[in-house]
Amino acid sequence: MTIPCATYRLQLRNGMTFDRATALIPYWQSLGISHLYLSPVFTAPEGSTHGYDVSDANEIDPRIGGRAGFDRLVAALHQAGLALILDIVPNHMAASLENPWWRDVIEHGEQSRYAHYFDIDWSRRLTLPFLGDSFEAVLAAGEIRVLPDPNTGKPVMAYFDNYYPLTPDSWQGREQEVLALTETPALAALHAQQPWQLMSWRDAHRELSYRRFFEITGLVGVRVEDDEVFDATHQLILELVHSGAVAGLRIDHIDGLADPQGYVTRLRQACGADCYITVEKITAEGEQLPEDWPVAGTTGYEFIATLAQALVDNSQVAKLQASWQQISQRKISLAEDLRAAKQLMVTHNFRGEFTTLVSIALGLAHHEHARVSESALRDALREVLIAFPVYRTYGTAQGLPPASARLLSQVVAGIQLHDRAALDFIVTVLSGAVSPSAVVTATEFRLRFQQLTGPLMAKSVEDTLFFRQCALLALNEVGAEPLPQRFSVANFHQRMQERLTAQPQGISTTATHDTKRGEDARARLYSLSEAPEQWAESVNRWRQQHQLHVIPLADGPAPEPEVEWMLYQALAGIWPNTQHPEEPLSLQSLEARFLPFVEKALREAKLRTDWSEQNAEYETAVLNYARQLLSPLNHAFLQDFHTTLQPFIEAGRVNSLAQSAIKLTAPGVPDIYQGSEVSDLSLVDPDNRREPDFTLLQHWLTQPDARIQEGWRNGAFKQQFTARLLHLRQSKPELFRAGDYQPLALSGPAQHLLVAYARSLGTDSVIVIVPRLPLHPTRWEATAVNLPAALAFHHYREWISGISYHAHDRFPLDSFNPKVPLVLVRQN
Repeated sequence: MTIPCATYRLQLRNGMTFDRATALIPYWQSLGISHLYLSPVFTAPEGSTHGYDVSDANEIDPRIGGRAGFDRLVAALHQAGLALILDIVPNHMAASLENPWWRDVIEHGEQSRYAHYFDIDWSRRLTLPFLGDSFEAVLAAGEIRVLPDPNTGKPVMAYFDNYYPLTPDSWQGREQEVLALTETPALAALHAQQPWQLMSWRDAHRELSYRRFFEITGLVGVRVEDDEVFDATHQLILELVHSGAVAGLRIDHIDGLADPQGYVTRLRQACGADCYITVEKITAEGEQLPEDWPVAGTTGYEFIATLAQALVDNSQVAKLQASWQQISQRKISLAEDLRAAKQLMVTHNFRGEFTTLVSIALGLAHHEHARVSESALRDALREVLIAFPVYRTYGTAQGLPPASARLLSQVVAGIQLHDRAALDFIVTVLSGAVSPSAVVTATEFRLRFQQLTGPLMAKSVEDTLFFRQCALLALNEVGAEPLPQRFSVANFHQRMQERLTAQPQGISTTATHDTKRGEDARARLYSLSEAPEQWAESVNRWRQQHQLHVIPLADGPAPEPEVEWMLYQALAGIWPNTQHPEEPLSLQSLEARFLPFVEKALREAKLRTDWSEQNAEYETAVLNYARQLLSPLNHAFLQDFHTTLQPFIEAGRVNSLAQSAIKLTAPGVPDIYQGSEVSDLSLVDPDNRREPDFTLLQHWLTQPDARIQEGWRNGAFKQQFTARLLHLRQSKPELFRAGDYQPLALSGPAQHLLVAYARSLGTDSVIVIVPRLPLHPTRWEATAVNLPAALAFHHYREWISGISYHAHDRFPLDSFNPKVPLVLVRQN
């Protein structure tokens, strides 16, 4: 397998095309990456902003340059000595009329040659939940018509600019008669003849007939476990791999598949041994990828969580949480809040999927003569889903593998139910211990159960809990553990050593298109854990300044105190490094980014408003509150906020360099998300998918070393620092791919302010020393790194400054800048 030295993630679409990317190759080459890592390139519906809604898996999207543009990019990359990694999406496709396979299924129903391509329940009509109201309501309002299709001329049922093809049996031989239909009863009768039924989007959570991606009805599950479907959806992907155009694949949402292991095994066989393959998977505390998956590793969300171990002040986190509790008058009980979020997902957001599982289980119980009631099965299944601590198990038609069986036993042992017969029956079904005639149905239950636990966990934690519990937003990140934990440097070292053993070739990331905030925003907010009293006092002061803008509503104040806390902290994370507190254009730009985040945060929390049932009065009040925070007329607050943030901004820069140094030298393949090589103060999507100013980035990278220090505030120093370490990785690829990871002991009064480790392979060594807890600056007087025998008494060159040192068995740090990591490269 060809292992990248480092990758650069680029988001296509929204103006970024293959030809524009080709023009940027000299920049990436100078930066020091080995692989360009692209978001999906396959054709998506018009207007797609991300490409994960693939509508044609075997065509490269003409809107971003098509095959010709792609080929030009590949040729230019190869000429520059770079390679390409593609993001592929095997789990779902666009449930769009622009998807020819899906359109054919709509037209021909279960008789379509593509009917088995999608995960559809054909025991009933295919549901199309894309109406603004019920079918009866939109029909009565005159919004449903029969028209000739603008492209084919065939009769279609039109709803605004959506043209749903009619099944041929309902119109062939009487085309003009059908086109002339206008009366409500006749249109309703025609609709009833179709293999599909139009319905309100609000009903999708309980009545959908196909598996969707999370809660997105516009993305339909694909059955790649079927050999024909795998071949059809991977034809172009494999062609690109075999031709040498593509060197690696990133698999989106691996846990959504019916059989992840079977999929990656088949993909590896089809791609060959040299293709670099990683999977997007969230691993829980202590969880590793299954050892028998033939992949390099994950896409690195767990790496972000590991960085918090090194950069959060564990001794002060409790004070910050106590301040949040005092302000909000709410108790921090993550376990209870996680349960509440999961219960909401089971009973409401994924009600349809849950009901389907209950129905299958009830049928199995009758078949197996199990004495359990429907209510008992429902209660037991709900409790198992709520208690599940990881995304999923990996059972197949053969049952549960040993690791998954052990996990299930542990989950069930912790569930408190008076009637355990239903619980025991669910374990029986999941384990496959049923009669031979029930095996097929039990397998269906097992696969659907496993495909539900992942979305339940993701939507409960990332998209609900993390928008409710906001004591320290930096901890609310994709891949982070949702339950209380202790942070320590010792934990950090342990996880890095585990990473070296489990997936030394997996991706190490600090930002992606899906993270909740940019890596520099997170680095800045880590420092709040060092000054909880100062932060709480500031929030109370700002709340007092704006108390007249809190609107009393029937269901409580808007915003409520905990939302105020969240607003100030989120704004602190994105406040520009060089922001003048009252510069109107800059404030206007901030507002344009901040208000959509606020709206999203309120709806994701699902407390007083939601995506499906918006509380307009509440949202308006909170958005107005957030808007006036950034008003140029709000002089006193803006100046106060700006001044208060300065030490946190300074500390954030130190943390930013620290996490960059770790990412670029610790086990794993570092990924640079677009623009994060400089200051990345973004919010959750769509804010984090904005295109960086590549013209400015190219200009900064060409600046002479003498100007590096000028870039401390604007991010240019971070870019230069990143480039230096990327070139170090290029010069020592085997050291960083396979070298040992050794924690180094520290001594002296500032030892708690440092993280030190070495990467070694034979006589090749690199010592990395990074600062932590930088809010209160201090020199490193009388503090040293204690070197073991294999590292002592050698000459080292500090890679950033270029200065050489001779190290004894104790490397003193008195003379070094405590704001900048040290990377000492052994000189042989």
